[in-house]
Amino acid sequence: MARDPRRRAPRQPDGLDAVYGVHAVTALLEHGQSPSELWVQQGEATSRLADLVAQASERGAVVRYHSREALDGLAQGVAHQGIVAFCAPLTPGNEEALWRDLERWMASQPLLLILDGVTDVHNFGACLRSADAAGVNGVIVPKDKAAPLNATVRKVACGAAESVAVYRVTNLARTMARLKKTGVWITGTTGDADASLYDGDYTGPTAMVMGAEGKGMRRLTRDACDNLVKLPMVGAVSSLNVSVATGVCLFEALRQRQLARA
Repeated sequence: MARDPRRRAPRQPDGLDAVYGVHAVTALLEHGQSPSELWVQQGEATSRLADLVAQASERGAVVRYHSREALDGLAQGVAHQGIVAFCAPLTPGNEEALWRDLERWMASQPLLLILDGVTDVHNFGACLRSADAAGVNGVIVPKDKAAPLNATVRKVACGAAESVAVYRVTNLARTMARLKKTGVWITGTTGDADASLYDGDYTGPTAMVMGAEGKGMRRLTRDACDNLVKLPMVGAVSSLNVSVATGVCLFEALRQRQLARA
């Protein structure tokens, strides 16, 4: 007996990234991106997600309704919350955009994150999520030895990939030198630093530099930093996952900034 074509799993649209979940789809729409398609879970979720569906429809998205099993199969373990948007891949900003935006940010003490050699897409997505939560203005990555800004990153970032500006630069050390001339203080993190993270002052224009797991920052990146700090470790492990360490560092900067404004 021939297989009923209606039972075939739906196919993701070619050339588009999938964005999963209420928060990620909301962030997508809030930042002016228009999804090409929106998949919505049939049943109770249809009414619960009516507002998001209406917003996407107004922007020209084709809305399709699928079973929960179909969305589960597409998401492969990612919490889709009954909604998946398909949109054009994200494109990182270039160096020209970085300097233009930095000029605008300098009056408000910007906080930047520099990722040197972070190639794992899950770590990259988690770093973007922490950056968004800590109020980072922009994330700077090198063109080489850096994770792509792809659909998996968007999954892990849960909307942060749409809300945090990412800039891909040709020469990271040269970019850092120009940041310092602009007035940004650059702090690198490394396990062999003498100073603790909590000894630093991050209330002014600041860039935090995180290196790859295992290898850490490259030598030229390390040499381009104004100072180096380490996270105090009192347990049996010698280091943290780079995304966890990023969150710790950024939230120390946020804590200091909030106290300075109080």
